[in-house]
Amino acid sequence: METIKGLSRTHYCGDLRAEHVGATVTLFGWVQRQRDLGQLIFVDLRDRTGIVQLAFDETVDRAVFDKAFTVRSEYVLAAVGTVRERTSKNKDIPTGDIEIAVTELRILGKAQTPPFEIVENCKTDELIRLKYRYLDLRRPDLQKNLLMRHRITKVTRDYFDKHGFIELETPMLIKSTPEGARDFLVPSRLHGGEFYALPQSPQLYKQLSMVAGFDRYMQLARCFRDEDLRADRQPEFTQIDLEMSFVDVEDVLAIGEGYMQTVFKEVLNVDIPLPLPRLTYTDAMERYGSDKPDVRFGMELIDLSEAVADTEFVVFKSALENGGTVRCINAKGAADKLTRKEIDKLTEFVRGIGAKGLAYVRWTADNRACSFAKFMTDEQMERLLSVAGAEQGDVVLIVADPIKKHVLTTLGALRLEVAERIGIERNGYAPLWITEFPFFEYNEETAQWDAMHHPFTSPLDECIPYLESDPDKVFAKAYDLVLNGIELASGSIRITDPALQATMFKALGLSDEEAEEKFGFLTGAFCYGAPPHGGMGIGLDRLVMQMLGAPTLRDVIAFPKVQNMTEPMTDCPSAVDDVQLAELSLSIVKTED
Repeated sequence: METIKGLSRTHYCGDLRAEHVGATVTLFGWVQRQRDLGQLIFVDLRDRTGIVQLAFDETVDRAVFDKAFTVRSEYVLAAVGTVRERTSKNKDIPTGDIEIAVTELRILGKAQTPPFEIVENCKTDELIRLKYRYLDLRRPDLQKNLLMRHRITKVTRDYFDKHGFIELETPMLIKSTPEGARDFLVPSRLHGGEFYALPQSPQLYKQLSMVAGFDRYMQLARCFRDEDLRADRQPEFTQIDLEMSFVDVEDVLAIGEGYMQTVFKEVLNVDIPLPLPRLTYTDAMERYGSDKPDVRFGMELIDLSEAVADTEFVVFKSALENGGTVRCINAKGAADKLTRKEIDKLTEFVRGIGAKGLAYVRWTADNRACSFAKFMTDEQMERLLSVAGAEQGDVVLIVADPIKKHVLTTLGALRLEVAERIGIERNGYAPLWITEFPFFEYNEETAQWDAMHHPFTSPLDECIPYLESDPDKVFAKAYDLVLNGIELASGSIRITDPALQATMFKALGLSDEEAEEKFGFLTGAFCYGAPPHGGMGIGLDRLVMQMLGAPTLRDVIAFPKVQNMTEPMTDCPSAVDDVQLAELSLSIVKTED
């Protein structure tokens, strides 16, 4: 292999244009392809900025020409030459007006034939590409994604610095505390049988930073949660973490939406008008069946309970008699697309997420097909269709259940599924705040009230009297930032009053001893003068994914995990030897499946 001694890059491949004609340039990169035309050889050289054509003809030194003849795809080259105008221009690439007449060529690295072609929108199976992720990352579309991510992080740091935030690093090896998700645990060698946890978030440390007087904290924080993966979730992720002292909800929201406006404008030149729309949690669930609604299209939930109150249809009647509800969505103009066969598929879809079934009215040009028509009078049917806002061409999809939450969440999921099946356009960006979340969430399995957020979230002032007596009436100073149906950020105003915090622990069923063991270091700090404070964590990976319109987080993370939480490239996780286990006072116990 040759070296780069005496050579320094003058330009990146994709930066050259017609104005560079006549300039002598030195380029480094990978061979996209080589074309041998006999007395003329062309090599497309690629780096992270794009592709430029290298030309070798009868004017070049024969040794250089012969060397160009030997290069193959993915060889690493250094090329020196003169920029000249191309006789046959390529309008498909930014450098298509010029080429490099090469005078010196060095082969810096040879390459075997790669397992897939290094091209944009490669169709090779993703698992194969992830096995060779270092090759996959050479593809222009993935490189553009990660360069965009870099740009977003640069704008992020500049924005928060401009607004007085100080970037502080928090520990990666911390105490395991209950925060909702399962911890990743790290055994301690020096303290056998004891464990560190990897942080689910820097929550406790950033609050302690407020007690320490830093006033405004931010961090691009690495976070870890041992949860099942999905398209918008990875076990390790990056959070734009922030905390502010002497603030209430409005102050935090103003900083958050100002950041959104700035990053979209500077990175995509997209204007995000402020203030952002807001919905309370209750309104979001009632209208969209979700606390992270995609509001780029309508098809909102409609309450049919009153309209069908006198029906003899047992599904509706039973739900209402047991304190439940009957609700629907109206797929406008979808009768041609939502055939009976498609409605059967939607029925299976809702059953798959826990619903008992799906009633419908499909109003075509020929008739009104209804799955429960024989149980309805003409007057009752007309009333139902009127409340649903149904017209010819529409399909009304109805869910009934004694538990209201089941109806709302089922229709929320069905709304998105229908939009996907009938091809509703969902373009642009529609961020909004969801506010006033319930403080507690009833756990039907344990018949207990659980905290919906971490235990340091402050309740609304007017709800404090109900903390112990009526948990269902307690709402939190908590807020989420939602973008196009994805939860992008979550935060709250924190409890800093030790007495209120003790009441909160008690309401969650923690004894004084348990609260002291798990959180004593934080509550103890609050006894030394804690300023009122609050903040949020914005998911950087999800933000990049949404700004790029990428289908999964794997497209915006350099080395992601797959569905079973493995990394195909390195085959991690992997076993370790007995010596390492002994040092950690651990042993592997095999259990039968």
